[in-house]
Amino acid sequence: MTPRLEQIQQKLEQLAPERLAEVEDFIDFLRERDQDQHLRRDYAQGSEAAFARVWGNDEDAVYDEL
Repeated sequence: MTPRLEQIQQKLEQLAPERLAEVEDFIDFLRERDQDQHLRRDYAQGSEAAFARVWGNDEDAVYDEL
């Protein structure tokens, strides 16, 4: 185990059980937020090809410089 994880484990061992539940909830929140960010990025990348056909035209080229 890395020194950083050992320090965190020592701190966790000193917490009351109800505080451990809060820590666990926070960890779950962080993981869900990261997963949501990855999903949004993946959806955006997946839709780029479809939007390129709509956005990539000579009529709208003036907006490319904005």
